[in-house]
Parts: sequence; C-alpha cells; structure tokens
Amino acid sequence: MFRILLLLLIIIPAAEVGILIWSGTNFGIPVTILLIIATGIIGAWLARREGMETMRLAQIQLRNAQVPSDVLLDGVCILVGGTLLLTPGFITDTIGFLLLIPYTRAIFKIGMRRFIQKKIDSGQFTFTIRR
Repeated sequence: MFRILLLLLIIIPAAEVGILIWSGTNFGIPVTILLIIATGIIGAWLARREGMETMRLAQIQLRNAQVPSDVLLDGVCILVGGTLLLTPGFITDTIGFLLLIPYTRAIFKIGMRRFIQKKIDSGQFTFTIRR
C-alpha cells in the first residue's frame, strides 16, 4: 500500500505540471490561472453544499436511532474531494469533482466498502466498543 501511495505522490504531481504547462501553452497563462481559480471556487461551493446535506442526513438518521454508515462514507468522499479541488491541477480537480457529485461518488463508495470489508475480514481493521 505504501509503495502505491509513494508512486502516486510522484506520478500525479509530475502529470499535473505537464498538463498545466500544456494548458498554459495552448490556452494561455491567464486562462489557465482562471480555470484553476474557478475550479477552486466552484469546488468549495459544491463541497459546502454536499457537506451540509450530508450533515443533515446524518442528524436525521441519528434522531431515528440509525447508524449513519453510508453518510459517513459520503462525508469522507466530500472531505477528500473538497481537499483535492483546493489543490491546483486538473487531475486532482477531476477526481475532486467526481467525489463531490452524488452519482459518481456512489462508485467510489462501493470501492471504499469493499476495501473496508477486506480489511475487516483479514483482521487488519477492528472495532472497539467502550462503555
């Protein structure tokens, strides 16, 4: 897992720089900068809106004595998506928007559920309940 993370930390920034240079060359530096700023602003607005909706759903579920498991995964996706949108670059912005849009977020949540289930099944992820 660490090797994959390390590889991503090297490849993604290098690809981002290449795309930013390409965009600056083809569209111009001012347009590229405006695109980066616009995606940050739109992403912050979308993250706030989706985050507030998720909080509202979690409160409703807690009031009804339900465990908000699906809402917690939404919250993680929204947090990561919002963070990615605040980092400059088109690759991170694309992934960030995909994590914030409810329809595409569902795909990421399926993968997260599978990952968590594998960790639980292998004993690498445990829950402790304290009373």
